[in-house]
Amino acid sequence: MTSTPIAEIRQYGQSIWMDNLSRDLIQSGELKRLIDSRDIRGITSNPTIFEKAIVGNAIYDADIEAGIRAGKSIQDIYESLVFEDIRNACDIFWPVYESSSGLDGYVSIEVPPTISQDTEATIREARRYFQEIGRENVMIKIPGTPEGLPAVEEAISEGMNVNVTLLFSVESYIETMKAYIRGLEKRVAAGQDISNIASVASFFLSRIDSKIDDQIDAQLEQGTASPEVVAKLKAIQGKVAIANAKIAYQKYLEMTQSDRWQALTTQGAKVQRLLWASTGTKNPNYSDVMYVDELVGPDTVNTLPPATIEACADHCDVADRITTEVDAAYSLIQSLSDPDVNINLDQVMQELLMDGIDKFIKPFQSLMNSLEGKVQRMATV
Repeated sequence: MTSTPIAEIRQYGQSIWMDNLSRDLIQSGELKRLIDSRDIRGITSNPTIFEKAIVGNAIYDADIEAGIRAGKSIQDIYESLVFEDIRNACDIFWPVYESSSGLDGYVSIEVPPTISQDTEATIREARRYFQEIGRENVMIKIPGTPEGLPAVEEAISEGMNVNVTLLFSVESYIETMKAYIRGLEKRVAAGQDISNIASVASFFLSRIDSKIDDQIDAQLEQGTASPEVVAKLKAIQGKVAIANAKIAYQKYLEMTQSDRWQALTTQGAKVQRLLWASTGTKNPNYSDVMYVDELVGPDTVNTLPPATIEACADHCDVADRITTEVDAAYSLIQSLSDPDVNINLDQVMQELLMDGIDKFIKPFQSLMNSLEGKVQRMATV
């Protein structure tokens, strides 16, 4: 493997996963090339990614036609396409899974976003996805909603690997850690092995800065703020997501030092790694690798879109920064409640969670509608 900044990142205890999956990527050999040349250690998918991969792509047509001939429903055809991609990706990542003793090599698939606020349905679908895909290195993505976290606990207790997604606030991350611990404890109490279970907590970044920057821009555009207030506002722009992530990592360190966690490590428990998500920089005025450079550190994952992978391979500045400037991170978050700034972080996080669910539901529904249209056209030929 060519030496690049991405290869250096692993020396600090962080794994780089890719936030992209398609059949083209698998069949062309590009995914295997990225594992070899870019040290990609895992991959994530979501409804948005699958919509882009499947809609208008003839590579799926033969399987769609087979589904039509077999009399399958639209839902069953969709799952047959997606499950095959997930299984094949799992097989490609299997050597990574084996060589890392189950630390990496995972492929994430999300339960239908339309059930994100239904605990029992989420448990049912997580169980079915895990069984039907039938790969040890598949990871089931469950949203970290109040309804999703009991499903996370149950899935862990049943021995599934879980990627808890759509985490924005530090408080939601703390609840995610607790759900993971409870799931492991249930399994231990039942006399079952926990050494082969893995989980990540997907903590989102760029969407936080985009939303808060929009609020700051709106205040600045009024033109009524004093130079002192303008300076306060500008000091926050593009800084909140990284500060928030550094605080979350402090909570991770506290959890792993607790007696409760230490008791689980004696049973072989793996830590639930923080996974930095939404790491493609949206503001062109910011560094295109800011969400990589500032958050390198032990026991973490960073999942990057393809463009950010290439940018990082070219010019990431790698150093262990996750535990640096922590006091400044706390101060910055606290400054949001300054009357001159007046940003309600709790409200921002709640809105982002609801927006995040919506951003997965809409492409999922769009994909199902497009697939239904394609099936109707192909069935009449």
